[in-house]
Amino acid sequence: MSSTGARADAARADFRALLARPGHAVDNARAAVDRLEAAFADGSLRRTPEIDQTLADLSLALEQDEGQKLGGKSAEAARFITRRLDQLIEDA
Repeated sequence: MSSTGARADAARADFRALLARPGHAVDNARAAVDRLEAAFADGSLRRTPEIDQTLADLSLALEQDEGQKLGGKSAEAARFITRRLDQLIEDA
């Protein structure tokens, strides 16, 4: 059963807005993940095992060493994985 109510709707809308904002896809994905984590922590959205796995996959795609430039492959992976995450949080 998906989370309902104004807080769940706001969390989903915020997630999508963060992904759509101007800027690098990797930075946007990091901000969107932070928003999701806040929504999980305050109970606005419900975690699922599939969401957790997708977040773990995204975390790997977003890893970079100190001083390393944001890469195209990371951005491509971030866009791909966040599209899946968007589908999953619709039912979270």
